[in-house]
Amino acid sequence: MIPTGMIILVAVAVLVYFGLAHRILDRMRLSDKAVLGVILAMILGGLINIRVTGRPNELIFNVGGGLVPLALAIYLLATADEPGETARGAVASLIAGGLVYASSRLLPVDPEQSPLIDPFYVYAIIAGVTAYLAGRSRRAAFCAGVLGILLSDAAHFVEAGVRHIPSRTWVGGAGAFDSVVIAGLLAVGLAEVVGEVRERLQGGTAHAIGKGGEDKGEREKGEKEHGQES
Repeated sequence: MIPTGMIILVAVAVLVYFGLAHRILDRMRLSDKAVLGVILAMILGGLINIRVTGRPNELIFNVGGGLVPLALAIYLLATADEPGETARGAVASLIAGGLVYASSRLLPVDPEQSPLIDPFYVYAIIAGVTAYLAGRSRRAAFCAGVLGILLSDAAHFVEAGVRHIPSRTWVGGAGAFDSVVIAGLLAVGLAEVVGEVRERLQGGTAHAIGKGGEDKGEREKGEKEHGQES
């Protein structure tokens, strides 16, 4: 069965190819070719796993779901226009990672134990929404959504090592691949939609104020002319 994350990436690639995501990418300082290259690397890299440590505490990195999005997030934070945006992205990543890690302690990890919704989707939603609220900008929100999932995986690995519990941490693999993709896109999607709504509301308010000022000027002009006639 094709992972949901792969299907979403193909759909995003189609949108990017036809220029339908140009506005978002432009604000994130990314070109269409660069994004298509990243998507291709994630899809192909999803088939490659790199074992970092062996038993009893195994650490495995999936190239497409772990290393590629990690490199992209670090690049976006490092090239942010303002230091404040980099700081917000880093803090938002820590907050998102902490909340995802906490939720994973409460929710069942096995999708079969959760008949309503796959827990990995819940982690993605938590990371995406938190990333938007804490990151605010499109770039910071995207980075926080991606890094929030990856940091949660890293926290599980560290915990297992400290407590000497045999474990296998698969960063960016299996369901985590879907979580990384959904969290990043959800975060930047919320930032884009809410940002667009705010711009329209602010523009409408400014227009209304300007129109009110013009009406007031016309009324004052009419009253003045009426006084002169009297």
